Amino acid sequence: MRSIRLLCALLVLTGSIPPIAIAAGTAPAAQAQANESEASQPQINKAEAKKTKAKKPTAKAKAKAKAKPKRKPKRVAAANTARATPTGITDIYPTAAAAYAVAVDDQIVYSRKLDTPRPPASLTKLLSALVILEHNWNADEPVQISKLAASAEGSRVGLRSGDAARAGDLLTAMIVRSGNDACLAMAEHVGGSEQGFVKLMNEKALALGMHSSSFRNPCGLDSDGHLSTARDLLTLARASAAHPEIAERASSLRGEFRTLNSNRRIQFKNTNAILGREPDTVGLKTGFTNKAGKCLIALAEHGAHKVWVVLLHSPDRWPAATKMLARGVSLVESASPRH
Repeated sequence: MRSIRLLCALLVLTGSIPPIAIAAGTAPAAQAQANESEASQPQINKAEAKKTKAKKPTAKAKAKAKAKPKRKPKRVAAANTARATPTGITDIYPTAAAAYAVAVDDQIVYSRKLDTPRPPASLTKLLSALVILEHNWNADEPVQISKLAASAEGSRVGLRSGDAARAGDLLTAMIVRSGNDACLAMAEHVGGSEQGFVKLMNEKALALGMHSSSFRNPCGLDSDGHLSTARDLLTLARASAAHPEIAERASSLRGEFRTLNSNRRIQFKNTNAILGREPDTVGLKTGFTNKAGKCLIALAEHGAHKVWVVLLHSPDRWPAATKMLARGVSLVESASPRH
C-alpha cells in the first residue's frame, strides 16, 4: 500500500495526473463568465434607455412643430387691423374714433360701434337747425338775446344780453361757429323755452328715424341721457345736407353780421378745419365737449357722389377724416366706368 502511494505522488509530480484542486477550479471560471454575461445585459439596457431618451425630445419637437400652425391664425389676425363688425361692415380704422361711420352715397362701407350711443356734442346743432327751419322760418325775423342765452357755456360768438339779431344771422353763427349763445337764443325763440324746444327736437329725431338717440338740450352740452349713434347721426347729416339753408352755411369758411339794436359787428370763422383745405369737402359740422371728445360730421362731394364721415370721440379728427374721405372718393373712382 505504501508503494502505491509513492507511485501516485510521483505521477502527480511529473504532471501525468491533474490534481483535484485544478478540476474544482473550473466552477469559479464558469461563474465569472456568467457574471460577465449578466453585466453586459445592463449595459445593453442602458444603451436602449439612452436611445429612448434621445427619441423623447424628437417627439416633443414634433409636437411643437404640429402646434405651430395653430398659432399662425392668431398672428395673422393681430397683424390685420381690418376686422368685421357685428353689422358685417369692415372696421379698417380701429383707432380713428370710439365710434365712426364712413358712407358712400346711401351705403355704409366702414364703421365702428355704429349703434353704440355716445354724446354727440355740437353735432346736435344740425337737429336744432332742422327744427328751427321747420317752424315758421323767417331769416329776417328779429330775435332777442336773453340773459340765459348770453351766458351760454362753451363756444360763443359774443352775443350780449339785450342784443337783437336776425334769425338768419343766428342760424349762421350756430352752424359755422357752433355758437351756443346763438343756438340757445334761437331755441328760446322757436320753442318758447329751452325745454319746449328740446321736446320738438326729440319729436323730429323720431320722425327722421333716429331711434337710438335722445336729446336733453339744443346745443349739445354734456348732459345725462344726451346721446346719439354714428348711424343716427349719419341719418341726421343726410337730412341736414339736403336742406339748402344748412348746406350753404356749412360750406362757408367764415361769417359775420351786425346786431340790430347796437350795430355791433360780430365776425367768426368756421370750426371745420378741413373745409377749404381738402378737395371736394363741403361741410358739415364739428363738435367738442369733455365727455364727448372731438366729434365731426364731414361731407365731400365728388361728381354726383357724396362721401360721408361721422366721428365720435376721435383722438385726432382732422387726419382721420381726411383719410376716410380720400378712401371714400377712391371707392367712387374705382367703381366708375372708364372710357
